[in-house]
Amino acid sequence: MDGMRQVFSRWPSVAQTLHQPLAGDDGLPAWMQTPPSRRSATAGAADLAASGLTVGILVVLAFLAGSTGASLSGPLPILCGILALLAAAAVTAHLKALRRGRRSSEEAFEAIYERSGISIWREDWTAVADAVMALRRDGIVDLECHFANHPDELRALRAKVIITDVNAFTLEETGAASKDAYLGSLDRLLPDTDQTFVQWLVAFGRGDRFFRSEAHIMSADGRERDVLFTATLPQERAAFSDVIVSSLDVTAFKRAQAHLAAADTELARTSRIITVGALSASIAHEVNSPLAAIVANAQAALRWLRRPEPDTLEASLALDDVVASATRARDVVARTRSYLGNAPRIVAPIDLVQAARDANLLVEREIRAHGAAIHLATEEGIPPVPADLIQIQQIFVNLLVNAAQAMADGPGPKDIMIGIHRTAASVEVEVADTGPGIEPERRARIFEPFHSTKVGGMGMGLAICRNLIDAHGGDIWVDVAPTGGAAFHFMLPLAHD
Repeated sequence: MDGMRQVFSRWPSVAQTLHQPLAGDDGLPAWMQTPPSRRSATAGAADLAASGLTVGILVVLAFLAGSTGASLSGPLPILCGILALLAAAAVTAHLKALRRGRRSSEEAFEAIYERSGISIWREDWTAVADAVMALRRDGIVDLECHFANHPDELRALRAKVIITDVNAFTLEETGAASKDAYLGSLDRLLPDTDQTFVQWLVAFGRGDRFFRSEAHIMSADGRERDVLFTATLPQERAAFSDVIVSSLDVTAFKRAQAHLAAADTELARTSRIITVGALSASIAHEVNSPLAAIVANAQAALRWLRRPEPDTLEASLALDDVVASATRARDVVARTRSYLGNAPRIVAPIDLVQAARDANLLVEREIRAHGAAIHLATEEGIPPVPADLIQIQQIFVNLLVNAAQAMADGPGPKDIMIGIHRTAASVEVEVADTGPGIEPERRARIFEPFHSTKVGGMGMGLAICRNLIDAHGGDIWVDVAPTGGAAFHFMLPLAHD
């Protein structure tokens, strides 16, 4: 399971349980090793012990009284009765003290729970825990890959998480009229575009101590909110019935980030416009001079040749100047192309799985805006490939955005599946969607410049992808996905030994 240590989350869990084993001899987490209990191990234990003590004392005293054969008027029954009363009184006092202690603990918890200045949820994950345990016992270790291939199963599990309570601050923060707005299935609040639910299951299957992730939910008023969820994960099966989750609303923070990013983008765009303007002026200045010389020398050559007695020597000299000026103009264009071209590729061994995750984060909001969800399925032990990380991320970004846009207006779930597996001498990536697909007659031209299947599209994204893949010595193609949508594949060669 070493390949699954990195949780796909903007706020990944980093704590590890180092002082106790997370898994048993068969590789299952510790919570899967303990048998289920119908009650908490400590709930009512003291009461039962005290009650048992009382009954035991009375039984012993009754046995002593009967075994002596004493008459009812003898001293032993009286003594037994007195001892029984004293024992019962002591046990009663002990029970009252325990109940007072429990009430005090419950009141303290209630005070923290209801008066805390952060949203706290209580959730029942029992059904999910049972499903995760069943998968692990069936030998399925890579839960992320399993659910990427079975997205409907993932959706069904999400509906089985039950919100049993929320604290008062949750209502105050969101303006909900009552707790009923939140109680019930988590599926009502967690939209299909969420990509973090599967990571809870991965953490359960791995036996993590706690989990935190940034997610987006639908509040009681129907608005989408960005939140940071944090929870200590159960270490025994019974505890999954009451998982305490804290929720920090980061919507305003994210909005401020988006505004700053937009401002940076606009500043960069303005800078590019200024740069292009200056570059255009420079090109015009440099090219106009040789063009003017070409025109002047060409006209001079014509005049020398059109004289009653053509002067071929002068015409030849003028044409030599035309060639020199044309060569200068060509060099200006060549320098301009070099200036505007891509920087030299920085080739280093890169992790394609992590590159896919990072690209997902880059386009997360755009993917979500189209109502799509991304699922990642990879083999264990994918080797690094020599490539330029930035350019490979750009390929992922183009393919993911294209897939989301292709499904934007279609019905049903909008799933984007990323599959990564190794072949004999390369690593192959597949990006498939559940959209309408691409007609066979258009697939041959899909990677040509200025050929677009989208209204208003420039048709450069896939052409750029092909150029980048070609530069890495790989290949890219498109065919039909199992769902009937489009499946784009690209292959990158492994490093030679």
